[in-house]
Amino acid sequence: MSNKIEKSFLTMFGIGYFTKIPGTLASLVTCFIFYFVWLLCPMIWLLPRIQIILLFYLIFFIYIFFYSSYAINKYFKKKDAKEIVIDEFLGQSMPLMSWYYLIYNSKHVGLWGLTGGVGGSGIISWILISFLLFRFFDILKPFPINLIDEKIKNGFGVMFDDVVAGIFSTIALYVIVVIIMNLKFNV
Repeated sequence: MSNKIEKSFLTMFGIGYFTKIPGTLASLVTCFIFYFVWLLCPMIWLLPRIQIILLFYLIFFIYIFFYSSYAINKYFKKKDAKEIVIDEFLGQSMPLMSWYYLIYNSKHVGLWGLTGGVGGSGIISWILISFLLFRFFDILKPFPINLIDEKIKNGFGVMFDDVVAGIFSTIALYVIVVIIMNLKFNV
């Protein structure tokens, strides 16, 4: 890959060069991408193909993670240059992609309005909550995210702290869903 294309990829095609909040902007763009993919691919098409989508995402995720870990060290001298925002894309994608798992494995999804129809309130709520949770974990860096951020001073560390923030966000999102479902079905 050429140097320009690689740098463009790491900065999410220039988003990382914004002077104010490039990480938050990259997370927001990731949410919009997810939403528009959801709108373009109706549930009828997606449900039978969830495993394929998740497998494709996993392969894509692994490729981006390891490729970016290498490329960051190649192009950026600072440990965690603010221009590098592909890590936000990966971290934010984790709670967003868990939507497909929930839809596929939940018998109560339609009952409490999680789907909300194409482009409905369920998907918008999921995106909004996952965005807020990911930004919370990514900015505050609670334990062990803070250790990863402080101790692993290379491209792998830059990527891995956001992956762990994505995992924490996904877990927190599912806890919220379980609480809501218990409140709704036990009332």
